[in-house]
Amino acid sequence: MPEGDTLFRTAAGLRPYLVGRSVERARAQGPGPVPQVARLIGHRVDAVESQGKNLLIRFDGGLELRTHLRMNGSWHRYRPGERWRRPPGRARLVLEVPGSVAVCFDAPVVELFETRAEALHPSLSRLGPDLLAPEVDLEEARRRLRAPERAATEIGVALLDQQALAGIGNVYKNEVLWIERVSPFRAVADLDDDTLDRLVATAARLLRANAESRAGPERVTTRDGAGAGGRLYVYGRSGRPCRRCRRPIATTRQRADLPRSTYWCPACQGPRP
Repeated sequence: MPEGDTLFRTAAGLRPYLVGRSVERARAQGPGPVPQVARLIGHRVDAVESQGKNLLIRFDGGLELRTHLRMNGSWHRYRPGERWRRPPGRARLVLEVPGSVAVCFDAPVVELFETRAEALHPSLSRLGPDLLAPEVDLEEARRRLRAPERAATEIGVALLDQQALAGIGNVYKNEVLWIERVSPFRAVADLDDDTLDRLVATAARLLRANAESRAGPERVTTRDGAGAGGRLYVYGRSGRPCRRCRRPIATTRQRADLPRSTYWCPACQGPRP
C-alpha cells in the first residue's frame, strides 16, 4: 500500500500542472460509487495536498476530491494526446486542464464532497497527526497510541492505525521498529513514552527524507526504500542476514483481521513470544 511519502510526492508531482488551472473535462467510472465529477468543469484547482494516505484536490467554489489508492492505485500525469501507460478501463478518475491530463488508476476510493464537510468526514476527521506535516505533533501521536483501546495492541499493529498517526504503511512499520530495536510484538502498554516518541520521530524523519529526496515524479511506485539511498534494512529480507548483527531475518503475518507481513531480527529485536 502506498505510504505517506508516496502520497506526498504524488501531490508534489501533480501540483505544478493542476493548481491555478480550470477543469475543462472530468469523468469518473466504477467499480463502486461514481462521484458526479462533471460538477468540477469550469472550476479552478486551488490546492493539491496529501493527508496521511489520502490525496486531496480542492477547487474554488468549495468542492473537494479525495482519493485513497489502497494497494494498487496510482496517479499519472500526461500531456494531451499522450498515450496512457495503463488501459483506459482502469481509469477511475480523469481530470483535464489546459496542458495536462491527470488520471487516477485503480483507486478503490474516489469521493467528491464539499470542503466544509471535511471536519465531519468519516475517515479524514478521525486521522491521527500527519507525520509529513511541517511540525509533527508528537504529544498528540503519543496520546492516541496511549488510548485505552490500544493498550494491549502490538506495536507493529498500532503503528499502522491511521487514527493514531497518519502516514505509516507496512514498509515503514518494519523499518522503524528495526532501527529502534523494538519488537513488533510488544504491547503498547509495555513501552515507555520515550520509546513511543522515538518510534514516531524516526518514522516522521524517514518519511520526510524519502518524500523530499524524490519529490515530483510523474508516476509513483509503491515500493519505496526507507533506508539511506532507498536501501531497505529489514522489509522483504526474510532469511537474509540482519544488516546489524548478521543473524537471519524472520517473517510472520501479524494482525488477525487484516494480516500484514512483519519482518524483524529475533536477535536484535527479541524473539516472538
